[in-house]
Amino acid sequence: MTTLAESRNWEKFFWPIAVAAVLLVLWHYSVVWTATKIFPSPLDVERGLIGLFHKNVLWNDIADSLRRVALGFGAAAILGIPIGLVLGWYPAIDQVVNPTMQLLRPISPIAWIPVAIIFFGVGDKAAVFLIFLAAFFPIVVACVDGVSNVPSVFRRAGRNFGLTAAQLLARVVFPAALPQIIIGLRIALGISWLVVVAAEMIAVDSGLGYLVIDSRNSGKHYDLVVAAMLIIGVIGLLLDSGFRRLEKIKSVRWGFRDAS
Repeated sequence: MTTLAESRNWEKFFWPIAVAAVLLVLWHYSVVWTATKIFPSPLDVERGLIGLFHKNVLWNDIADSLRRVALGFGAAAILGIPIGLVLGWYPAIDQVVNPTMQLLRPISPIAWIPVAIIFFGVGDKAAVFLIFLAAFFPIVVACVDGVSNVPSVFRRAGRNFGLTAAQLLARVVFPAALPQIIIGLRIALGISWLVVVAAEMIAVDSGLGYLVIDSRNSGKHYDLVVAAMLIIGVIGLLLDSGFRRLEKIKSVRWGFRDAS
């Protein structure tokens, strides 16, 4: 059994690295075979990345993007989780609010860019507002669904122990719904990271999104464009991996396991 587990752990790291290596080779030889002078090779992108690090530009752009996501996503979580819990706990209120939610939820955050600029001007506030909108609705929907899916036996058990409605919601329903809420938060964070890049291309003058569009406009430095794209992907992967680790914590996963 130990040998099998070690083999699986080895494969877990080997295959992703192998796929990445194959893609890099295909990328390199595609540039060579087409003899393109526009699209950069992996070596060109590497040199561009090194140049960005030497100029001390990249870290500031990464920090600005992460700061905007933290503010927008954090505000969405602080407001969205309590609202979602209340709507899930009181179905009558949810029936009143849900049509408006379903009307606003499909609207792309990108479509709000002109409105955000009118309200907040060009700057951080507009970008944070767009990120907030992108994260708010998935968080609320996940909380509502999480509370609605909590088995009724949990609620009856809490009432039998004399818990008030507030105590039941905080001590029983919220922990039981937490796995689904975490999934909603992970999805919302991924959307937020997508939106910040788009917002930075239009509404601000810093961040990874701005780096992409500025590199394109100032001399068509596509090596820097692709370098910024890869960094965006890597950071998105790290953020998603962090939330996946939260999902595996036993204290987070207890609700649905016990329900079965």
